[in-house]
Amino acid sequence: MTTTKAAQKRAQAKVEYNAFLAGCPSRQLLDRISDKWVVLILCALGGDHRPGPGDAAPAAAPKAMRYSELSRLLAGVSQKMLTQTLRSLEHDGLLTRTVTPTVPVTVTYELTELGLSLHHMTRGLRTWAQSHMAEVLAHREKHDAHPS
Repeated sequence: MTTTKAAQKRAQAKVEYNAFLAGCPSRQLLDRISDKWVVLILCALGGDHRPGPGDAAPAAAPKAMRYSELSRLLAGVSQKMLTQTLRSLEHDGLLTRTVTPTVPVTVTYELTELGLSLHHMTRGLRTWAQSHMAEVLAHREKHDAHPS
């Protein structure tokens, strides 16, 4: 029986999770976390919806939010899409769902440590998109004016 050294195990793990390979399971995760609703939910639960204009103020601390709060904050999200997205994020361990037996029942969602680590990355993506949208729109307009 052959023993595998720790360095060999790490090297093997890197090969197994190479998103450039067609069969890599990390592609499914990339597909899920690249969804706009995932990014916005992570940013909302991470406290990013509370900064002032231009995001000049630092984001508030992450906090638990109720379904209705998330629904109001995420303009345009359907109830079905919000529910599916929250379930998938819970399934992946990125957030927790807490049910409190009150009348009516209170359900809150909160980022886990894993979710918080991803939130730090999605915050930058959302900020970049907001900061560069005017430039992107100008490029689109220029491109559309000169069809190839």
